[in-house]
Amino acid sequence: MKINLTKSRLTNNEVVFGIALQQYRSTEIPRLLAAVGFDYLFIDSEHGGFSLETVQDLVVASNQSGITPFVRVGEMLYSHVTRVLDVGAQGIIFPRVECAVRLREAISWMKYPPHGTRGFGFMAPQLDYKQYSMPEIMEQLNAQTMVIVQFETALSIERCDELLSVPGIDVAMVGPTDLSISLGVPGEFDHPKILEAIDVFVAACERHGVVPGIHCRDCNMAMPWLQRGMRFLGCGSEHGMLLAKARDTMAELRTGMSELTSASIRG
Repeated sequence: MKINLTKSRLTNNEVVFGIALQQYRSTEIPRLLAAVGFDYLFIDSEHGGFSLETVQDLVVASNQSGITPFVRVGEMLYSHVTRVLDVGAQGIIFPRVECAVRLREAISWMKYPPHGTRGFGFMAPQLDYKQYSMPEIMEQLNAQTMVIVQFETALSIERCDELLSVPGIDVAMVGPTDLSISLGVPGEFDHPKILEAIDVFVAACERHGVVPGIHCRDCNMAMPWLQRGMRFLGCGSEHGMLLAKARDTMAELRTGMSELTSASIRG
């Protein structure tokens, strides 16, 4: 059965790096990201327009390539959670979490009894088409499936200890964009309000034995958070990286053309 490599690395106190998939539906993208060394990706079903069939294709490609596939669900609904787990996702990201009661219930949907209330279901590729007993499957999938909770509002920061006290959370991840909006400083990611709130968050994660994480837009924004204790570090999106590289390449070509033209004129 599939091993959650990201969970294994976090258990070994390593730092893991990931990226969001939000726009492109090609299964070559997980293969490319795995080849360059990303540990995980998350398929964004909150802001992206992916169908369940596309999610399944991306998850299967990820599992085959050795990059851990998570899915960020749009909201806490049993059907949203269990269906993406059944097609092979190795974890769920719950966005905008603010209520411990709802979070406890949502986590229960991710685990088979006796640890939760998930109905029995999975796809054969998760088992590499091998045969296992029902108890073996339940035990393994319970152990390998990760719970990732997003803190994106001032209220979630205020309730850090209450939320992180809910059993079963593997990673807590800051969403800095929505958090900055909630704190009244939209897009000011180095504002003292943001830095103070995230420091409070990291300290709470340490108290409760939860891995702290954050998802940033680019490397310049992401790297300082390594020094502030983040071990689950997301950086950018597949379409953002393509756009940034395309801009850089075009700028280099135009610069080269300008220099060539200038040299011809001088000659």
